[in-house]
Amino acid sequence: MGETETIIDDNCGISKFYAIANTLAERLHVKFLNQIDDADSLEWDFKYKDHFITLHYNIFNGVSIYPQQVKKGKQSSKVIMEVAKFLQRHKH
Repeated sequence: MGETETIIDDNCGISKFYAIANTLAERLHVKFLNQIDDADSLEWDFKYKDHFITLHYNIFNGVSIYPQQVKKGKQSSKVIMEVAKFLQRHKH
């Protein structure tokens, strides 16, 4: 369906994940709905412009964002790219 995952930073530590999460909460006013914290990865879900997005961290792959679920008729790619561009403008 053309949905996308965007890598925000592929070479970073967990502190960068928390800085990105903080930026999303403070500047885009997102609220994290579900947080899964495992030994080597974190997945925090949030809603932005009627799209459910996951902020993901893995010790091997860094930080990325992707649509939580793919729905027919919903183009999450544009929203994912909008959030990614926002995060690029607000370096951590």
